[in-house]
Amino acid sequence: MDLENQKRVKEFAEEYGPENVVVILGAAEGEGAGLAAETVTNGDPTFAGPLTGVQLGLSVYHICEEEIKAEVDPAIYEEQVGMMEMVLDVDDISSEMKDIREQYCKY
Repeated sequence: MDLENQKRVKEFAEEYGPENVVVILGAAEGEGAGLAAETVTNGDPTFAGPLTGVQLGLSVYHICEEEIKAEVDPAIYEEQVGMMEMVLDVDDISSEMKDIREQYCKY
């Protein structure tokens, strides 16, 4: 997750309260999604950005996870995500995201 996005996530959590913020990721593979998820839950593991040492504990999901897919209009989901979902390892991504939520999410 780039430094500007880290800053924006931190600002949203401060403004709205971390219990009211849900982060939806779209990384193309599990490891990348996991790194971004860890950043918004446990702090920046690269020690380079605004979330270094900041444990927000935010709820975090990938757009291809069933919990999020079920919340999106099916036609819009198909138009915006359907093609991408066909080439992703959704099981790997979902597993990585679940692990991060179990370890670090507070909300």
